[in-house]
Amino acid sequence: MSATEATAAGIEVLTPRDVPLGGPRAMRVRRTLPQRSRTLIGAWCFADHYGPDDVAASGGMDVAPHPHIGLQTVSWLFSGEIEHRDSLGVHAFVRPGELNLMTSGHGICHSEVSTPATTVLHGVQLWVALPQEHRDTARDFQHHAPAAVPLDGGEARVFLGTLAGDTSPVRTFTPLLGAELRVDPGATVTLDVAADFEHGVLVDTGDVLLDGTALKPAELGYTSPGRTTLTLTNQAPEPARLILLGGPPFQEEIIMWWNFIGRSTEEIAQARRDWTEGRRFGEVTGYDGDPLPAPELPTVPLKPRGNRR
Repeated sequence: MSATEATAAGIEVLTPRDVPLGGPRAMRVRRTLPQRSRTLIGAWCFADHYGPDDVAASGGMDVAPHPHIGLQTVSWLFSGEIEHRDSLGVHAFVRPGELNLMTSGHGICHSEVSTPATTVLHGVQLWVALPQEHRDTARDFQHHAPAAVPLDGGEARVFLGTLAGDTSPVRTFTPLLGAELRVDPGATVTLDVAADFEHGVLVDTGDVLLDGTALKPAELGYTSPGRTTLTLTNQAPEPARLILLGGPPFQEEIIMWWNFIGRSTEEIAQARRDWTEGRRFGEVTGYDGDPLPAPELPTVPLKPRGNRR
């Protein structure tokens, strides 16, 4: 499907790029946000999709302590287990069907390592941009294990926001929707959604149509505000698994550089100095290894980006 056909159908299809995650022991991930054509979906500003990876062959995930500002991280697994440690003092595990949400605020650092019991690692790592008024909020960590909500033709697990009559208790700083959807073989599921939200549907498995537009595995289909329903059809003989993201359009431009979200080059440069000089972010205890070093800043000013209006 060409970009012109996708636009005519009202669905923007974002294809992923393959990138390394986590320094010298990097695993490969498929990144659909941000892209040149789209920086955000609501306040969702970053989407990595990985696996299923045979850990015996790939080495799994080993991301050394690294810093964040200006965002929330959302970890969601389909299989495997990841050990999380952060400078708030939280030692937790990411498990399939359970949300771990970490708020960086003014500054936090954390490590992520797949556990020895993990044989197949498969999931998504997502970021949410904090709005200007909440960018310096306190560090925080929340956990939630949503129950499966039956749908006519599938089921949903709502980890953020409200869908299909279920509401997550997890706090966010802008209205958001995040859910794992399963669509039965050959089934069609129609979901009522908020008309003021834009939405993204990331396909993990299945031969999926989003409002009639074909999406391949690892592609993300974008819909602009104005729709009150989304219709998902699984044409495959196996169940489809999807991640649904949504939120009202984010009205601020942001700068994304390395693990930071800011508003100016000076702010990003200060965060880099603070990390390099051991200030602001605290320390992760219990990780066997050195923190990730910050890359060099580009020699030209960083450019704020938002979505096309």
